[in-house]
Order: sequence, then structure tokens, then C-alpha cells
Amino acid sequence: MSRITEDTKKKIMDLAKDAGGILLHAQEIEKTVEEKSGRANFVTAYDKKVQAFLFESLKEILPQAVLIGEEEETHAALPKGLAFIVDPIDGTTNFMKGYCVSAISIGLLEDGEPLFGVVYNPYLGELFHAARGEGAFCNGKPIHVSPHRLGDGIVIFGTAPYNEELSKLSFRYAYEMFTRSLDVRRSGSSAIDVCNVACGRAELFFELLLSPWDYAASSLILTEAGGVITGPAGEKLIYDSKMGVIAGNAQAHKIFVDLWQERGGA
Repeated sequence: MSRITEDTKKKIMDLAKDAGGILLHAQEIEKTVEEKSGRANFVTAYDKKVQAFLFESLKEILPQAVLIGEEEETHAALPKGLAFIVDPIDGTTNFMKGYCVSAISIGLLEDGEPLFGVVYNPYLGELFHAARGEGAFCNGKPIHVSPHRLGDGIVIFGTAPYNEELSKLSFRYAYEMFTRSLDVRRSGSSAIDVCNVACGRAELFFELLLSPWDYAASSLILTEAGGVITGPAGEKLIYDSKMGVIAGNAQAHKIFVDLWQERGGA
């Protein structure tokens, strides 16, 4: 198992903060919006600008690492060795509407498994990070998942907006989780959502279809904070294709997975 040096960690975290500054100083965002394939799927000039900035700088930090990002025309295959998986703006729709819940997400994988992850929310100035086997942190302070049971907790969910069938199913499961918890939330940034579970602000997050750049960084932050993150049926996360993601403390995670298995995902 590789270990990432403190200097490399700092460079990647500083880079995430610099990229966050691009979001904070963005102007006339809606004039730069383009539609991508799928319902309500957008990209702005700032997504492309941030990704280009990250790629250039990450290549200088770890020249041997493959670079995979959301805004590429075609995505490189996940290789053996080191690979960065980057979401330049997680929460693009929020960003273009001025709804300030978006993040920079940088995941570093080794042989297909997370090694280091950074999620930076520039609007709150919160930088989450984790290295494999070293715990999880927010602004340098250790974080841990909530000890509360789901009945005393909050559930965050995503709506799988690019897939109508899964969107309908998402709302059915959201209601099921609503009846088992204090309440539900929807933010529009899965990276921030998983980090909010990691630091104990909520007990469970689910979204039935995400891409690897949505969770490559936050999945490590969640597990290093003592949480459990899998697919809806409890299957292991993969980082080379889309899948559903369930993240929570052990008790809340089990409730969702047990319900999913009991109902056969319906």
C-alpha cells in the first residue's frame, strides 16, 4: 500500500482551495451554460476552466497519475497504478443558479481503490480530506459519523435526475426513509452530502445513480470517518462505471440496504 506524503497532501488541498476561488469569483455564469445529454444535465465554462486548471496542476504534483474528469469528451479507463478522478464542480445546477452548494472533488486512487480524497466547499470554507488508514478531517480537525440511530437522524438523498425511472424510485425510498427518520434533505451536491454524513450532520445519504467522480473522494472520507458506503444492495463500490450509492453510519446504512434487498430494489 502506498502512502501519500504530507507535502503532496498539502499541495492537493491547496489546489482544491485555489479552484474554489474560481467559483467564488465567477460572473455571468448563466451566459456560459451548455446542455449535455440527459435531462437537466448542464456544463458551464467554469466547469471546463476548473477542470483544466486542476489537470494542469495535478500533473505537476504527480506526473505518473492518469487524469480522469467529468468534463472530458471521452474518459480514460481506470488503470493500475495511480489515477486522479476529478469533479471540477459537483453541483453544477446549483452553481449556475447561484444556489451556493457546490464543491471541488479530487480523488486519488491506487489500483482502483481510493488512496486520498479532498472535497472543498468554498462557500463555507470547509475542506474535507482523508488518506487511507489515517482518519478523516474537516479543516484539519478529526471527524466521525454520527452515533445516532436513524430514528433520531436526518436522511439526505439525491434524485438521480438524469434517469426518470430511478428518479421516481428515489422519491419512493425518500418517503420510506422519511417515515423512519426525523426528516429528509436534498442539496444537489452528492460530494458535500456524503461529507455531511461523514462529519455527523446527517445519518444517511442515498442516490440511486452516480458517476465515479461524484464519490471518488467522498467515499474515502466517509469510510475513514467510520461510516459504511456501498451500492444499494450492499455491493462494493466500483470506480470505473456508474452505480447507486448508500452512505451512512452502520445502523442507518443497514436499514436502507435491508429494505432494498427485501423489496428487490422496487
